[in-house]
Amino acid sequence: MESSGRCGDRFAGVRSAFEANFEAGTEHGASLAVTLDGELVVDLWGGDATGDDGADRPWERDTIVNVWSTTKTMTAICCLMLADRGELDLDAPVANVWPEFAAGDKASVTTNHLLSHSAGLPGWSEPMTQADLYDWDKATALLAAQSPWWEPGTASGYHAITQGYLLGEVVRRVSGRTVGTFFAEEVASPLGADFHIGTGEEHDPRAVHVIPPEPDAAAFGNANEISIRALSNPPMDASAANTIPWRRAEIPAAGGFGNARAVATVHAAIACGGSVDGVTLMSPEGCERIFDEQINGQDLILPAVLRLGSGFGLVSEAIPVGPNPRTCFWGGWGGSLAVIDLDARMSVAYVMDKMSGGTMGDLRAAGPLMAAHAAVATPG
Repeated sequence: MESSGRCGDRFAGVRSAFEANFEAGTEHGASLAVTLDGELVVDLWGGDATGDDGADRPWERDTIVNVWSTTKTMTAICCLMLADRGELDLDAPVANVWPEFAAGDKASVTTNHLLSHSAGLPGWSEPMTQADLYDWDKATALLAAQSPWWEPGTASGYHAITQGYLLGEVVRRVSGRTVGTFFAEEVASPLGADFHIGTGEEHDPRAVHVIPPEPDAAAFGNANEISIRALSNPPMDASAANTIPWRRAEIPAAGGFGNARAVATVHAAIACGGSVDGVTLMSPEGCERIFDEQINGQDLILPAVLRLGSGFGLVSEAIPVGPNPRTCFWGGWGGSLAVIDLDARMSVAYVMDKMSGGTMGDLRAAGPLMAAHAAVATPG
């Protein structure tokens, strides 16, 4: 398969790795983007996509899809921006800005605990349905009232869905705007990034469906009580992302719609120290807050050893996503991936519709990522 878009000779290996996924039959529709020094140097897409009418059509330049937990990077950036402006103290108690959150012995839980999945709130203690995820007030009020499932700050336990409501409410309390509105006004619009937390109907013609993983591959996480409680209430059905209620709702940990170009464009600002194309999201010092290590150890839910900073995973021996120490990342259920290398001033994003099982992704994004690193290491 020959992909569409543009890719300079220096990054020919990235195009080859991207197209190899289609040739191997592991991909259906996808997009890939790389920025270097703030410039979009790779912008590729290919394959097919399924629209709301159930018909397949070619994946286009402006196709957008639910990227699952890659959305978390966008929500984290909103918090980092508020911190950089002095409006939010990441190390102060969440209850300082959200008083109701102090209930359930959480008076000392900080925003950094939320950003590093170590707040002990990876799921809801009260029963939740899929429809409850579309009720912001209910989802956040229940989390504010409940007690942590372990001592906050001592270990991470992946807050797969809850992190977005927790951080989103912090953003709302501090800025007076929902996280979707804050992101649209302060990040996406200034950068011209086609990414949405809460996707309006005007985008429906471009929004395509994910292909859920096979039922026997959909289970993920450690087989322990915490994991089971967190991931089964409500049980996650990937096909929910193909519904209008999901698309319209602000689900800041898992419900963002975009493409690789949009993800890489936002992350290019971080890769370049907070500013790109005349738009400043935060200071270089604000970007460095990402690398303030919060947690390093076995996650209580994911089957992985995680090294976590403020809002992002950090490069480590366990997850070697890049050769440089100032590299951060996150990915989404099924295979989307975003990597930001501040040392190389590079961002890489991979977004697709065909999901693999589990939350730790697969190797489809690995080939293009390694090729991008190799290209940047070679003089242009």
